[in-house]
Amino acid sequence: MENHAVRASDRISEGKIVPLVQPFRFPWDGHFPDALIHAKESAVKKHVAYPAAKAGDVNAAFKLVSTTLNDATVESLVDMAEFEAPILVSVHAEEAVGVNAIPEVMADFLAIILGWEVEQFVVQANVVNHTGAGGFARMARQAIFAGEITPGRRYVIVDDFIGQGGTIANLRGHIMQQGGIVIGATVLTGKDYSAILKQDKSKLIDLRIRHGQIENWWQQRFGFGFDCLTASESRYLCNTATSEKIRTGIEEADAGSAH
Repeated sequence: MENHAVRASDRISEGKIVPLVQPFRFPWDGHFPDALIHAKESAVKKHVAYPAAKAGDVNAAFKLVSTTLNDATVESLVDMAEFEAPILVSVHAEEAVGVNAIPEVMADFLAIILGWEVEQFVVQANVVNHTGAGGFARMARQAIFAGEITPGRRYVIVDDFIGQGGTIANLRGHIMQQGGIVIGATVLTGKDYSAILKQDKSKLIDLRIRHGQIENWWQQRFGFGFDCLTASESRYLCNTATSEKIRTGIEEADAGSAH
């Protein structure tokens, strides 16, 4: 009889070992700008069109985006692009209520304003249901992407919301793994501190001092080390009292998503 070892990156569901597909991520070497935010959360999430747009209504998403996109932020995108127009790539995410229409409509809207291309064939290949999820659940349920990227081209990632920034980090990794260049990201809304994607080196050192004993486990479970975490993810883990609580939090989130 074959002996199948259970790895940290496997999930046991209904008595069967189910290998987890791991995302691509890369360290935050060099300069990476903060995500450009267009509007306050209250302006977006209390908008009359928001629930329908989040559930996949394209017309509602157009109403939402057209009234909350910020001219100054659009100008910042132009400054970010510098000498060459990048390609806009949006997060096509499936939520519990439907396929979120906001990122794709936002990318199309920006493309019309800026005259940039839109990458239409890169999609999120799994359902993570991050909306309203806690920190450990967001980390446990990593977004995986599929679709070809043009090597050597520059990309700007577009999403409706930034929380811990993990989805953007994973889409960045998907693009970079195929030879694309990610110059930045823009989101419709999110908190200012969430927009900081690149973690500070001192925070990485602090994280390893506090929880370095589980970094090998983390690498096995997620396929990347602490140097690939976003600033918000690092802060969340640093604020967790013990390493055991991190492992327990991830494992409980895994167990919850398996049912």
